[in-house]
Amino acid sequence: MKFRASFCDPFQKEIIEIGEIAVDKIIETFQQIHWTDFLEKIKERPDDEIFYSPSLEIENMENKNGVVISAIDNADYLEFYIFYKRFDKIKSRQHAPDEKETMITEQTYDDAVKCLNALINNDLDFLENKIQ
Repeated sequence: MKFRASFCDPFQKEIIEIGEIAVDKIIETFQQIHWTDFLEKIKERPDDEIFYSPSLEIENMENKNGVVISAIDNADYLEFYIFYKRFDKIKSRQHAPDEKETMITEQTYDDAVKCLNALINNDLDFLENKIQ
């Protein structure tokens, strides 16, 4: 399977397209992002200088399913919102595939890693059940 990645830097208007990413680099890329540093810097900046929450998107280029992991400020722990993007194929020739996105909040670092692993392993049932 082929995957692509992009990153939303809170202080850059344009999304950073990382491009194709090797399967064995996906978790490593997530782990190397300084999530708490971004969140601390957001606190110091005025709202008009912030474009996004720090977010990493990974998409399976073959079936277009993807996961977006976005960090938010939570005083108790590093919290993530996890979005699951998937395409349902509509059988009618008149309609293009329909993109659906669901989200779950109050997720931990470990939850995010589990969702990335599920995407890597094409365990769509896990993602479907976890992120409703």
